[in-house]
Amino acid sequence: MSRRESILPDEAIFSKFRKHCSSTDNWSNKYDKNGMQVWVEVPSTTQTQGQTNAAKIHTIKCRMTIRDVSAATMYDVIHDGPYRSTWDPTMIESYDIARLSANADFGYYAWACPSPLKNRDVVALRSWQVTDEDYVIVNFSVKHPKWPPRNGLVRAISIQTGYLIKPMGPNSCSFTYLSQADPKGSLPKWVVNKASQILAPKVMRSVHKAGQDYPKWKGENSPDQKPWLFPEQNTLPMMDPLELSLQRADSLENVDESCMVENVENEDSS
Repeated sequence: MSRRESILPDEAIFSKFRKHCSSTDNWSNKYDKNGMQVWVEVPSTTQTQGQTNAAKIHTIKCRMTIRDVSAATMYDVIHDGPYRSTWDPTMIESYDIARLSANADFGYYAWACPSPLKNRDVVALRSWQVTDEDYVIVNFSVKHPKWPPRNGLVRAISIQTGYLIKPMGPNSCSFTYLSQADPKGSLPKWVVNKASQILAPKVMRSVHKAGQDYPKWKGENSPDQKPWLFPEQNTLPMMDPLELSLQRADSLENVDESCMVENVENEDSS
């Protein structure tokens, strides 16, 4: 990417994400209960030809029908950083670093992985778009010299991750989460299965509950502050997007965790 070329997402990025969320080809269903589905993508032969790291890329898609929370509220829930610590069961640390434009920022997120795997983190550019038909939030990994990989965490790569929220009525919506990522390591099969069959549904239930509880919480916590809707409220420092570059997977260390055995704990698999 040249120094004159913007790293900020354009309309093509949002369109590509919408298409990926709605695609039906090459997906294997792993969970289907109570209006919630989870799929993992099975790359076609065409997709993997000439891609040496194709097997390391994991793509998961989760969708649920929410009948008691509006699309606008779910969109606020995902954006509201202070609220996230109250509902995200995997989050270790998360913070916004800088504004890049009226609808893009740069931030850090670290999350817990199933024991005994090492926990992961990511530095990502996030951008969002609201239309008459939907709400979209997308992110992908970037790098900046002031935020290098940290000791004790594996720096993962978000290739394309985000949310597609579509209104179904005044108080209902379709909520889709899609993550295409390179966890920077060879993961054992039990991790992939646990992520799709237990952890992903658990997180989706948590975000649904967060949507139900958000109006009360927000009413008590800066109710008029929504910088993702009102850019003039954003107090983050501005950063020139040209300071960022795409994070390439081959520049980060791989961790072989393929032989690790699961630490068995009681899990809610409903």
